[in-house]
Amino acid sequence: MKLYLQNIAESINWDSLPTEWINFDLVKFSQNKRLFDYQQNALKNSIKVLYKYYIDFKSNKQEFYNFYQNNGLNESFDLNLTNSKNKKIFEDFSNDYQINNNKISFYHFINRMSFWMATGSGKTLVIVKLIELLANLIKDNQIPKKDILFLSYREDLLEQFKKHIDEFNSANNGISIELYNLKSYEYVKRENRLKFGNEINVFYYRSDLISDEQKDKIIDFRNYDNFGNWYILLDEAHKGDKGDSKRQQFYSILSRNGFLFNFSATFTDAIDFVTCVFNFNLEKFIQDGYGKQIYISKSDISELNKKEDFTVKKKQIIILKILLLYTYIFKQKREIKGKYYHKPLILTLVNSVNTEDSDLFLFFNEIVNIANGTWDEGVLGEAKNEILKEIQGKYEFSNDNIQINENIIKDITYKDILENVFNSDKPGKIEVLKIPGNRQEIVLKLKTSEKPFGLIKIGDISEWIKNKLSGYEIVEKFDNKSVFDRINHNDSDITILMGSRAFYEGWDSNRPNIVLYINIGKGTDARKFVLQSMGRGVRIEPLPNKRKRLLFLYNNGDITDEEFNQIKNNIPALETLFVFGTKAENLREVIETIKEEKQEELISDLFEINPEVKDKLLLIPVYKDSDKIIVEEKDVLKFQINKNDFELVKKYFNYLGERVCLVKYDCDLRVLNKIKEGFNSKCNDYFILSNEENEIKKPEFLLGRIFNHFINKVKEFKTFKKLEEEIIHFKRISITVERLNSLREKIEKVKKYKDKGYITESLKEDFKRGKITLDDYTKQIENISTTMLKESEVIYNKNEKLKIKYLANHYYLPVALAESEKVDFIHHIIKHKSEVDFINQLENYLEKENNFFKQFDWWYFSKIDETLDEVYIPYYQPKTNKIEKFKPDFIFWLKKDNNYTILFIDPKGTEHTDGYRKIDGYRVVFDNKDKSFSYDGLTIKMKMLFKTQYPISKVLESYKNYWFESFDEFKNKIVEN
Repeated sequence: MKLYLQNIAESINWDSLPTEWINFDLVKFSQNKRLFDYQQNALKNSIKVLYKYYIDFKSNKQEFYNFYQNNGLNESFDLNLTNSKNKKIFEDFSNDYQINNNKISFYHFINRMSFWMATGSGKTLVIVKLIELLANLIKDNQIPKKDILFLSYREDLLEQFKKHIDEFNSANNGISIELYNLKSYEYVKRENRLKFGNEINVFYYRSDLISDEQKDKIIDFRNYDNFGNWYILLDEAHKGDKGDSKRQQFYSILSRNGFLFNFSATFTDAIDFVTCVFNFNLEKFIQDGYGKQIYISKSDISELNKKEDFTVKKKQIIILKILLLYTYIFKQKREIKGKYYHKPLILTLVNSVNTEDSDLFLFFNEIVNIANGTWDEGVLGEAKNEILKEIQGKYEFSNDNIQINENIIKDITYKDILENVFNSDKPGKIEVLKIPGNRQEIVLKLKTSEKPFGLIKIGDISEWIKNKLSGYEIVEKFDNKSVFDRINHNDSDITILMGSRAFYEGWDSNRPNIVLYINIGKGTDARKFVLQSMGRGVRIEPLPNKRKRLLFLYNNGDITDEEFNQIKNNIPALETLFVFGTKAENLREVIETIKEEKQEELISDLFEINPEVKDKLLLIPVYKDSDKIIVEEKDVLKFQINKNDFELVKKYFNYLGERVCLVKYDCDLRVLNKIKEGFNSKCNDYFILSNEENEIKKPEFLLGRIFNHFINKVKEFKTFKKLEEEIIHFKRISITVERLNSLREKIEKVKKYKDKGYITESLKEDFKRGKITLDDYTKQIENISTTMLKESEVIYNKNEKLKIKYLANHYYLPVALAESEKVDFIHHIIKHKSEVDFINQLENYLEKENNFFKQFDWWYFSKIDETLDEVYIPYYQPKTNKIEKFKPDFIFWLKKDNNYTILFIDPKGTEHTDGYRKIDGYRVVFDNKDKSFSYDGLTIKMKMLFKTQYPISKVLESYKNYWFESFDEFKNKIVEN
């Protein structure tokens, strides 16, 4: 099963969409929140599919289904109604659904897309921004006007959604989202309060209360059918549904003439994989650096299983192992000075709370024994040996080995544990702090310390106090503030958080480094619980508001070389989530299901960095925010506004005055001055006044939109850095599982034949010296070429051919090329025709005796992947009014003596106007006075070329030096440019 819709979306060029489909702010959510790249990509994919469905196919489901089939869909996903409770439901809607042989064709349900996004990845932000996009597309008459409905399965998740909406609305985003309970639908319709423009109405309800009968809170979906004219957004709405779920069909029926958007961290239905438009599950979340690495201990902590009869010593050892590991992590944190990273936390999740000998009580008792010193300190050495044996090997979603400094763990003392875990310098009895009016939390501290260390959070604490803590001193705190609400703060003293399944939903934290699962089990519910709770613990924030692992931040230029080198050896443990369970096998099964769920297999082990480049300095440019802003660029996208609104907001601007605007909108003074010009003498330079634009009549709101429109900063060159993790696409090459073995076998053969290239050079020399005849030389070369060609081809069928090439000067080896752009079973290889042609032409050119590249001491090149790699040139894109990243298809490094050239080549033959913008961006950044830079004793020149299939005569004169048609003119272009 493939993720067909994602493949379709990624085959659509974003820049090819009309301006009204891409002129959205995909970044800003609120004053303090910005969307990450992956969240923006989720929205981009959704926009591409909506454009395809509503513009290209005019919302014709059959034609859209045919489009799926043209893109490789050959499995049947028809809905089978045999022995189904759903048949009667669909019969009631016979005008919309055709039932043939007890089946409904899949095309009836094709108007949907799913988002497979890890817990903690910020799904809700994407959902709210998607609502904003729908509202704007409706306002611009790009998609039909329909009502919007949000469904989630729990009250607290709906409350969380409401908070996000409030935060979004407070930020002057250009639209205001008004929420209404679905039960008020008729009232809202009757009062004619459904408007689209600057205000969008969104209905919400509990997904598990949608039914085919009407009760108190349970509602009959038919009473809200609205002729199927709903845009429905589901957030984990499949939860609680078992087997042949009618409820899933209710959502489809309600959106039959609209569109269904399904968000989840764990999909179970095949249709959700087929229509998945964006995959960012837990594995990808971690691989792309947004979460901690996950390490699952090889050993059980079954000593904490109440059903097993273990000695006191064994129980002490298991707790000591956890506390040793925590102390080790905290020591690493203390070594790092300043603002970096979080304070570590142990998270203990249990199955039973109030039963006799409950899981929570057993764990609590062992913590008490360690804290008060009533244990044999001789077992500390055994605990150290065991933890060092256990923490070895690779992370779960990576080929990287875990790194632990054994000497630090060996040197940890009981005093270290007391100081780091219990916030005390000596043992002591546990004191229980009760929070006035709080029935869910109790705080634990030692009497020998002023600071607490533990927090228990469960559904109702009163039973626990009564039955489990009768022998403990219970003190009421002076204030009634929740300790749990502040646990994410780095000044929180809590080091151990204990609780049941109840609290983890809706809670995210970057603090957990150790998670214990005690008797959680391994059924479907347990699996979802483990995945979601892990997802809530993997978040990471090395720097304030920088939520990627440190190496990724370093590669992105967010920290300096000095800062990175100073702390890099202390971070591996802080960037790891260590997972322990009473049955480690159960946890491994859960992780394996994630690996099995993926439709493709990573084959990074088949591709490696070229050994020849390992001692070569491959440099890439790094950028920084300029003092210059977009409004100072030429051809800035003007702000379109209704004429009456323009006059209204102009008066409001003059009424407020410049000083108030600067404070109220926190804007740049230069932006304010430009807008001031626009409101006075230069209106046409900054605004498009239109009678057709909807009249909003909210000057405060509009002025905020105007400031946001012009605020973006330009990028400028900062320095060069050594290439590290900026080119990673070869580590993410993935192929459908059924085709893996044949590709693996072929790559191994190509590696075996790689020396044939050197053999041909040797034969040339022999021929020159007269050692072999021309006939012998020709015959041997033909034999070698035929063998290599045969060994390099992987043929699956007529239209599915791959070639595996061993290009001696490529950054990684081997290189995979597809003969057709329609090949969709393998990702992140060279498959666009222009790129494949370029490689073939380059190979032919290199055969020439006096080719341009022979003059250099050394040279290498690499493919750049637009979605995964971070090598780019910033440029201004008027369509979006933003500084975008232009990622050319290839980068070359060429060195001779101390002269060093970085050359970008893009062979796509891009449309000229778009190419001009990218060239302008290159010129702004790199065309300094002498067109060279000094770095580490080298004189570096930056070059950029487009290889076009069209006549250069059509290119504007001032841009012709940036285009070349063949490699014969390549040398001259490099010198001229």
